Amino acid sequence: QVQLVESGGGLVQAGGSLRLSCAASGSIFRINFMGWYRQAPGKQRELVATITGGGSTNYADSVKGRFTVSRDNAKNTVYLQMNSLKPEDTAVYYCNTNIDGPIGYGVDYWGKGTLVTVSS
Repeated sequence: QVQLVESGGGLVQAGGSLRLSCAASGSIFRINFMGWYRQAPGKQRELVATITGGGSTNYADSVKGRFTVSRDNAKNTVYLQMNSLKPEDTAVYYCNTNIDGPIGYGVDYWGKGTLVTVSS
């Protein structure tokens, strides 16, 4: 079994910063992609940022230059540093990992989500 534990969400004023963390644990052979998605009220879940095992990153246009995704392979942990936050960044943020593990290769796992609220 694989578990993802997210932390770091909360309430912040516009222009502020938050750092999200997501640690994967369990029967993991290899973690491929790690990343973050978000879902705002009434909207579909959207990609925020991803990072490969080699460190290649991909960002949504709306967060480029403000958010930074990173990972610690030794700790099976992915981070999202969010700076210059805007009210439109308010959403539930979900950790996503693609893992070679107990039920197969290239399986997607999701965290339960952490709420980020940016006040104006």
